[in-house]
Amino acid sequence: MAVADDRRRYMPLPDDRQPERGQPLAYPEAVLLVNPVEAEFTGEVDDKYQYTCENRNLKVHGWISNDPSIGFWQITPSDEFRTGGPLKQNLCSHVGPTCLAVFVGAHYAGDDLIPKFGQGEPWKKVFGPVFIYLNSVMDGQDPLTLWDDAKRQHVYPVFGSNQMAVETSGWPYSFPASEDFPKSNQRGMVYGKLLVRDRFVNSNDMPINGAYVGLAPLGEVGSWQRECKDYQFWTTTDENGVFSINNIRTGNYNLYAWVNGFIGDYRNDSSITITPGCNINVGTLVYEPPRNGPTLWEIGIPDRSAAEFYVPDPNPLFVNKLFLNQPQNKFRQYGLWERYGELYPEGDLIYTIGESDYSKDWFYAQVPR
Repeated sequence: MAVADDRRRYMPLPDDRQPERGQPLAYPEAVLLVNPVEAEFTGEVDDKYQYTCENRNLKVHGWISNDPSIGFWQITPSDEFRTGGPLKQNLCSHVGPTCLAVFVGAHYAGDDLIPKFGQGEPWKKVFGPVFIYLNSVMDGQDPLTLWDDAKRQHVYPVFGSNQMAVETSGWPYSFPASEDFPKSNQRGMVYGKLLVRDRFVNSNDMPINGAYVGLAPLGEVGSWQRECKDYQFWTTTDENGVFSINNIRTGNYNLYAWVNGFIGDYRNDSSITITPGCNINVGTLVYEPPRNGPTLWEIGIPDRSAAEFYVPDPNPLFVNKLFLNQPQNKFRQYGLWERYGELYPEGDLIYTIGESDYSKDWFYAQVPR
């Protein structure tokens, strides 16, 4: 199974989840493998949630067979039809071999991301299309290179290549006949520049490389995170704060943004109407993060991630070996919520300003006992 460069592995079998081979853990999806068909998996936890992926990174995932050496890949050139925005996590692959295309999912979010409809409310939406890609290698060649091919040929540009055009650059597809799937010339574009104004950081308005800018349905500040009935279109700024959002479906939108390193959410006060073939220049937008004065202290980094905080080692009885030497994925190990009570049995954490180090002294999740 391959989901990302750092999440590729031989997988247990579905049979290993049966009662005589697997011990159920705290929730049905997690099973401790006590007598797996392949002995190498003994003592590991199988849990499909360990392989979830954020929408923004969920472009290609799938499976490789060694005999014959064939790869089966699901490639999603656009996540415009997925719910919850670029940071929403979705299931993608797990034992089976299972390969999922999740378009609407409440995982990690709950009821807010379940679409709700009033009596007689009209609604329709196009999910996909997604691209299924099969590849193979000759006998004697490394089957794992099939992942590199799927990723290289169909997700990232290959210059000077005569291979199939990159799927992402070919979006929207031209073949769907449905009038509900607009072609490229029936869509619009929005471009501009985003600057951050924070006089306690810099006396000048600042361009930030990698800020997220997107169009989502009309709503309040930050509402894109719970939006689950329509379409969203996101991009990131360059080092000058310049952005361009392409292939936007017609409709009325708000422009939203957030910037790593600065708290809060941005929403432009004016709505944007996309018409077929439009190119809208929104000019220079300025986000002024909320504050009442200089920052006295803060724990961590306002980047919508807990990666900078302390993530404990897993209980050695409940491990996924894939993540044992991957600090960036340690948080995916099973049962870390129980480690909180084990590490701090006498009471909750106290963070002492000027003394504590959030990378060592602050648990990455707020866990009830």
